[in-house]
Amino acid sequence: MKKFALAIALFMSVLAAQAQTKSVPVQPADSDDQESLAKDYLSQIMGVALSATSNMKLFNFVHDWIGTPYRFGGSSRKGIDCSAFTKQLYSDVFNLTIRRSSRDIFSMVNPVSKDDLKEGDLVFFKIHSRRISHVGIYLGNNRFAHASSRGVAISSLDDAYYSRYFFKGGRMLESFKTELSSDNADKPGPDNN
Repeated sequence: MKKFALAIALFMSVLAAQAQTKSVPVQPADSDDQESLAKDYLSQIMGVALSATSNMKLFNFVHDWIGTPYRFGGSSRKGIDCSAFTKQLYSDVFNLTIRRSSRDIFSMVNPVSKDDLKEGDLVFFKIHSRRISHVGIYLGNNRFAHASSRGVAISSLDDAYYSRYFFKGGRMLESFKTELSSDNADKPGPDNN
């Protein structure tokens, strides 16, 4: 009888402990903790240390597209090429409409040396060609996102293949903002008669 009573007492204490555990409300993580976890996760996936000033919209966009198949002339999640990926990224992340081909995109940038590349800059390649034939978006730590023959991926400028064919970097934002503001100044409007 003692063993039975002891077993019942033990069973009741286990139930009581479980009830206490279940009734403790879980505190939601604050937004700073969630952002820090997201940055850590994306840093590991992309091989780039994200800082407080990193453009999370850029890294989330790239993360969402990784693995999308490559298709020459494609511009959707079913298949996309390098210039369409770049065009979509600049539209969604920076609210800028850029041209469609890698050569035309290069005509819109200020050239930047490899050592001066910053997050969001463009990287251009002349792969098996005398003309620009490939474009990607620089993420930092010599890593860039692009739509390659393997699909949307992150690669390194230090890889022998990409190092061999690297042409130049380019920074679009400042030159393009200037072009946009001058285009708007030429349009007739209430202040421009």
